[in-house]
Amino acid sequence: MRVLTWNLWWRFGPWERRQEAVLAVLDALRPDVVGLQEVWARGGENLAGRLADRLGMHWTWAPFRAPQRWQRRIGDPAVDIGNAVLSRWPLVEHATVELPPRPGDDDGRPALYARIDAPGHRVPFFTTHLTSALDASAVRCRQVEALAAFVAAHRGGTDFPPVITGDFNAWPDSDEVRRFGGYKTAPAVPGQVFLDAWEYADPDRPSATWNAANPHVAARGEPSVRVDYIHVGPPGPGGLGSVGAVRRIGDHPVGGVWPSDHAGVLADLRGPSAPPLPS
Repeated sequence: MRVLTWNLWWRFGPWERRQEAVLAVLDALRPDVVGLQEVWARGGENLAGRLADRLGMHWTWAPFRAPQRWQRRIGDPAVDIGNAVLSRWPLVEHATVELPPRPGDDDGRPALYARIDAPGHRVPFFTTHLTSALDASAVRCRQVEALAAFVAAHRGGTDFPPVITGDFNAWPDSDEVRRFGGYKTAPAVPGQVFLDAWEYADPDRPSATWNAANPHVAARGEPSVRVDYIHVGPPGPGGLGSVGAVRRIGDHPVGGVWPSDHAGVLADLRGPSAPPLPS
């Protein structure tokens, strides 16, 4: 099963040209399940719906409760922002939970759960977008605790391990990522551990998803770092859900346009069969 996570940079920059570049990347990769962050919606239009229609996928989305701060940045009070899940297979269940906010910065950002009716096994799939302030590690720790509890409440009833995707806005050795994984420090939910798929990557592959080679990142003057993740619970029977391969995607211009300010992460999980990852 091919899984992808990607932050699509909402409606910033040349967003109309960027969405075509995003579609081109997804169409070439043909993922089975996708977790998306910074998805826009306006009126009856929704970027996740557009992508799903073009790719022949099912979809669901969860908007931020209070997007006003985002709307002020682009001068359009009618545009919503949220997270979304696209799936090649039907979505038989979905739910959301609101993450604890940073004081004075409550945009009501959610985590989204969808149960995927994949061949052979239903897959508990999650996507989220943690707060981005550089000094907000303590807030992100509270957010991953809420996320871990949300996963614990929805992971049962299947042998396939939960798959958690998203923009954590945190370095791999940060307290919040260690807390969520639960194998380098005490887990957020006792006994619940999640493996960072990138631990299975070729160490020579570039890993930074917030990459200063991207001009949208370079303008910020921040270092390159991996902040986007696919986490998977320990494998089920026969290695079900274990990571076979993982790499970065969306990390170069398409038709002269960078698809997003983030690169995404693509992982091949054992279970419902999927073709090999393209090199």
